[in-house]
Amino acid sequence: MNKYICIHGHFYQPPREDAWTGVIERQRSAAPFHNWNERITEECYRANTQSPILGENGEPNKIINNFEWMSFNIGPTLFSWLEAHDPQTYKLILEADRKSMGHFDGCGNAIAQAYNHLIMPLANERDKQTQVIWGIKDFEYRFKRKPLGMWLPETAVDLRTLEILVEHGIKFTILAPKQAKAVKSLAATEWTEVDENTINTKVPYVCHLPSGDSINLFFYDGFISSEVAFGKIIRNAEEMYNHMIKAVDGEPDELELVHIATDGETYGHHRRFGNMAFSYLVEHTQTNKHVNIANYTKVLKDYAIADEVRIHENTAWSSSVGVERWKSAEGGCIHHKEGWTQEWRGPLREAMDWLRDELIPVYEQAMRERGEDPWQARNNYIQRILECSNTDPILDMQHMSMLMYTSCGWFFDDVSGIETVQILQYAARAIELAREECGVELEPGFLKILSEAKSNHKRKGTAKDIYGRMIKRRKRHG
Repeated sequence: MNKYICIHGHFYQPPREDAWTGVIERQRSAAPFHNWNERITEECYRANTQSPILGENGEPNKIINNFEWMSFNIGPTLFSWLEAHDPQTYKLILEADRKSMGHFDGCGNAIAQAYNHLIMPLANERDKQTQVIWGIKDFEYRFKRKPLGMWLPETAVDLRTLEILVEHGIKFTILAPKQAKAVKSLAATEWTEVDENTINTKVPYVCHLPSGDSINLFFYDGFISSEVAFGKIIRNAEEMYNHMIKAVDGEPDELELVHIATDGETYGHHRRFGNMAFSYLVEHTQTNKHVNIANYTKVLKDYAIADEVRIHENTAWSSSVGVERWKSAEGGCIHHKEGWTQEWRGPLREAMDWLRDELIPVYEQAMRERGEDPWQARNNYIQRILECSNTDPILDMQHMSMLMYTSCGWFFDDVSGIETVQILQYAARAIELAREECGVELEPGFLKILSEAKSNHKRKGTAKDIYGRMIKRRKRHG
C-alpha cells in the first residue's frame, strides 16, 4: 500500500530553570500548577501516553499511547525535565518509539531537535554546529539509536544549516509549504516556481546543497495543519479523520503522503481533548484498507524520490517575513494591542550578539590555559549535562550563552514577558561566570545596549531596568 497518513507533533517547552539553582520557580500564570511544565504535562504529555478511545456509550473502551503512532520530536530542554519530574511519562514516550519500530518496519517515530530552540539561520557557525551535535547526542542518550531526522526550531532554515545536518548524518527535516521556492523532476532541467498553494506536499523531495551533498525535505500540508492547530476540525474527531482521508485522492498506484505538522501541545493543551481526536484517527485509519499510518523514515524507506526542490532561505513557519520575528519589530505579535510595538526585539538581539562575541575570546583563553580545544570541549559538554555530573563554570558560561538565544525570548509581545526575562537571566549568569572565573567585566556594555529595548509597559522601563530588577532579586535570594 502506498497511501500514507503521517502526523508530526513538535513537543517543546523552553528551558525554565533558574540559571543559579536549576529549579523552576513558581509561575503564577500556570495556576493551579506550580509551573507551565507541570500544567502542560498534565494536559498534554501524560494525556497522550494514556489516551482513551470512547465507545458508543461514551465510555473509554481502549487506551492507546499516541506516541506509538505519531511522528514526533521532544525538545531536549523539555525531555530532561520530564526525565526528572515525570519519569513514568518519560518512560512511556521512549517505550512508544521502540514499539513504533515494530509497527513501521524498523523505522522509529522519534526524530531529534536542535538543542535549545534557537533560530538557526541567526546563529553563528559554532553555535549551529553545537546545537546540532547536542541535539543528536541528547537523542542518542535517550532513544539508544541514531536519529535520521531533525526538527529545526520554528522550521527556520538556511542552506548552511542543512549542510550541517548532513555533515552529522541527518537525512531529512520537515518544512512549511511556503518555504519551498521551486521544484523540478530529477529528470528535467527546467525549474517551476511554487508557493504554499502550489507545492505538492504529498511527496518527499531532495534538496541539493552547495557542497554537493543533499538532504531530503518534507513540506507538510499547510491547510490541514492550520485547521488542526487553529480551526474547528480537531473539536470533532470524525471530521479530523475525514479531512485526512479525503486528502488522499491520487491514482491508486501513486505514492501519496498526506502529512501535517503542528505543535505537539495541540493535542490536549492548546486544544482540549485533542489527544482523543488523534486517538480516534489512529483507530479508524487502522481499519481503512486503502491508507496506512506511517512516519517519515518509513516513507523514505519505501519511496524512490523523483523530485528536487529549492528553498527560500531565512524563513520559518510562524513568521510571514522570514526570521525577522526574532531580530526586529517585523514578523508579527500575539495580541495586536493598539500602540504596542516590537521595536525592543532589535536591541535585544544586538545585546545578545554583543555578549556572545565578547565571551568568545574570554572562553578561548580560559580553555587554552587548561590545554583544551575550546570548541571540541563545548561540543562534548552535553554528555556531562545529560549525566548530571560535575559542572564546569567555564563551560557553563558557554552553555548559558546558548540558552540565552532560546527563541521564545523574542516570540511574544513585550520585553517584560517571562520568556524574555528567562533569557536575560541566562545572559546574567554568563556575565557573572566571566567575571568570577576569568576576571572580565561585561555587564556595563551589555546594559548599554539593553537600555534601547523599551517595554510597551512604560512603568517597566527598558530591558536594562528589567534586568536590574531581576539581578537584584537574585542577589537577595541567590
